[in-house]
Order: sequence, then C-alpha cells, then structure tokens
Amino acid sequence: MNDFLDRLRPLALNAWRIVVGFTFFTHGPQKLLGWFGGNQVGSVASLLGAAGIIEAVGGLAIMFGLGTRPVAFLLSGQMAVAYWYRHVGGRGLWHWDNGGELAAVYCLTFLAMAAMGGGDFSIDGLRKRRANA
Repeated sequence: MNDFLDRLRPLALNAWRIVVGFTFFTHGPQKLLGWFGGNQVGSVASLLGAAGIIEAVGGLAIMFGLGTRPVAFLLSGQMAVAYWYRHVGGRGLWHWDNGGELAAVYCLTFLAMAAMGGGDFSIDGLRKRRANA
C-alpha cells in the first residue's frame, strides 16, 4: 500500500497545487470584477482591491507552479492577515464565531506548499529539470 501511495505522491502534489491555485485565483476576480458571484470592490487601490490583485495573480502563479515557494509564502501571510483583520477583528478568535475557516485553511495550505514546492509538473519543476540537464 505504501509503495502505491509513494508513487501517487507526485501526481497528488501537483493536483493539489493546481486545484488550490485555481480556487484561490477565483477570489481575485470576485473582488475585482464581481465574477463568480462576488461583489466588485469600489477601487483597486483599496485593501480589498489589493487583496483581489494578490489573489488573482498569486492564484495563477500557484496553479501553473511559477515561483511556487515564495508566492505560497506570500499568500500564506496574506491569509494570516485576512484571518486576524477580517475575521477575528470584532467577531471573536474562534472560526465558528468569525467565519474564518477558509482563511485559516488557505494560510496553512500555502505554508505547507511553500515548504514542499510546486512539484515535478510545474513551471518550477520544468526549470529545475532543464537546469540539471
């Protein structure tokens, strides 16, 4: 069983990165353009506008595996700030009170991704293979 799971690891890591990157990306156009059932922010110069830009660009970078480690680290920090600023502020520490589950899960997911990298089937992986060839 462990051999099977070990062989599955590269595929699972890359599928995880692609799905997380895509789902995170969608939060950017929600804020910036009102897509995907979102509410468009008034200005990209606002805090939510800046978050939308980071989510759109960062989500695409994660999805394609471009600069995965530094981008994931940045996004982890953004989600930590979002949890404390948007969710804890005035609504309580615990996620069941403040609705911050998704921010907390994204925060730790991106932190793990920063530690593990983008995987073999990413632009980062392609660059690494070319550099070693």
